[in-house]
Amino acid sequence: MKKRSISALLLWKQGATRRVFFLSLGLCLALPGSLFAGGGQSLDTLVENGGIILTRNGATIYERNPDSQFMPASVQKIGTALAAIRILGKEYRFTTRFYLDNDQDLYIQGLADPLLVSEEVALIVASLRVRGLTAVRNIHVDDSGCRLGNGTEGASNTLNPYDAQNSCLAVNFNTINFIKSADSGVRSAEEQTPTLPLMRELAQGLPPGTHRVNATASSNQSLRYVGELFAAMCKKQGVTMRGEIIPGPVPEGLKLLYEHASSKSLDEVLTGLLKYSNNFIANQLFLAIGAKEYGWPATWDKGQRAMTEFYRNELGLSEKDIVVREGSGLSRQNRVTPRGMLAILEAFKPHAGLLPFENNCQRKSGTMTGVYGYAGYFAGARGLDSFVLLLNQPKNTRDQVLELLGAMHGAKGRRKN
Repeated sequence: MKKRSISALLLWKQGATRRVFFLSLGLCLALPGSLFAGGGQSLDTLVENGGIILTRNGATIYERNPDSQFMPASVQKIGTALAAIRILGKEYRFTTRFYLDNDQDLYIQGLADPLLVSEEVALIVASLRVRGLTAVRNIHVDDSGCRLGNGTEGASNTLNPYDAQNSCLAVNFNTINFIKSADSGVRSAEEQTPTLPLMRELAQGLPPGTHRVNATASSNQSLRYVGELFAAMCKKQGVTMRGEIIPGPVPEGLKLLYEHASSKSLDEVLTGLLKYSNNFIANQLFLAIGAKEYGWPATWDKGQRAMTEFYRNELGLSEKDIVVREGSGLSRQNRVTPRGMLAILEAFKPHAGLLPFENNCQRKSGTMTGVYGYAGYFAGARGLDSFVLLLNQPKNTRDQVLELLGAMHGAKGRRKN
């Protein structure tokens, strides 16, 4: 799935978390144009296999295949964000738990925090020091809060960051950023992240240059990555470590030393999710939603059940309208009808400011091979007017189609095809 640059996502996570996306409530402007795109193309020539709904002032003014199912790709993230707001609540903060035994072994128990990034790890270590931590023997890393079986559906074993697997305990979106020099030396590409042994291993076979890679590609290095990052941060802040990194659950009865609540609110998490279309964040939310509804440990099945129930109970959508396999849109088994997507957009209107504002439109895009979509809002006389554009076809004509929809939105009357 085509994604925005990870480096841009890192700029956001380093503190630039809030942007002014819009003026006057961030409403989209109806795009100029006629009922023909550039070159005189019409919807009939641009849409080989797709579904469209366009509304104005609460009424549908154009629709095409409104009840046929299509792959949504990342357009699906709007529904995941809506469910997170309704089920988790906008004040929800992810937590990570820390335990210390009598041998000074530190246990880290993850609960699916999607933003356990290097800066957050530094804050955690500082908080542990305040609580008296001065030395650590072994670091135990516990991801048993999730039972994920076959991993993230739709993700491949590539080095691409968007293929990173999900986990209940993961740092930096399970991606790792380093620079390999011409003499094969390796160092961290981020000021906030120390150089780690794992970087040197993952750099083998790669050419000189800057690389951000999936840390779970060939063999899942997620827990090792967590342990190495915490160990390096401990050393940086004067906490000594003399042992090793050990995967495994926290022993029963061990007293909790510290429970860390994420420094970022759900609103900030969703801003990053929708602006940068981050698959990892979407599916951490998906897992947390399932755990909130059905209890820990989180599983893909619980997430699917929770989302299906939410769509049915809150929006009146059945599996004829939407089929959910995971939360990011990465799986090619996800399906949604334009009418189902419209229901999601209508419910999402109070939170429309979370969507990116691009090319005079407030919208979310979705892109995979043979899947090209937009869903969002035009500015109408009475507020937000929703539109859905889902193309499942070889040729990407969504920008030309959107131009035509903008022209229709500014015209009078209703067309139905």
